[in-house]
Amino acid sequence: MNSFSKAHKLYLFGLKDGRQKLAYGLSPEHALKILSYRLNPEEMAQVIREKYETISQRDLGQVVEKLG
Repeated sequence: MNSFSKAHKLYLFGLKDGRQKLAYGLSPEHALKILSYRLNPEEMAQVIREKYETISQRDLGQVVEKLG
């Protein structure tokens, strides 16, 4: 639980089908690790690890239709 004392960020990772996957973590690598707990290996294979952007919680409503 110690990791929650530090600020987490929201990340949008690109998917091979053009959609995006939302994840959170201390860094993009940490967010991918957390995402791997939620997704099966086939779904993780669709994530483009190098293609991500940081997003604020306030802007989530603008990207909902892009999420996959």
